[in-house]
Amino acid sequence: MTKIHVAIAILYREGKFLCQLRDDIPHIRYPGHWALFGGHLEPGETPEVAVVRELSEEIGYAPASVSFFCCDVEKDVVRHVFHAQLSADVKDLVLLEGWDMKLLTPEQIRAGKCYSEQSGDVRPFGIAHQRILLNFIESI
Repeated sequence: MTKIHVAIAILYREGKFLCQLRDDIPHIRYPGHWALFGGHLEPGETPEVAVVRELSEEIGYAPASVSFFCCDVEKDVVRHVFHAQLSADVKDLVLLEGWDMKLLTPEQIRAGKCYSEQSGDVRPFGIAHQRILLNFIESI
């Protein structure tokens, strides 16, 4: 089985974590779920370069630097996980991919679901993304 490699970012500010409500499109992983920003590595691209590129493409923000956290493997997906302080205010970010974004508390992440103003209802977390965030929270 060919593994799909993606790079994702844990961005945090004032004890909260920036999450994306993924588009509700059936052919993507975790449609309509809360997740972390990021995406596929392009041919020849390192995970670190990919995560910065994806953040720029998805929210118009590129952190000055990112630090490696872990590699998370779920079936055919390898997630290269990085973390960085979010120095911009969320209102200054531009959501270019996804349905919604917001800073979530550790309690909301632990609950596994959160209300979205855009969708008008409570949406679940993608299981892998929740697991990664909880592991990160426990490590700090």
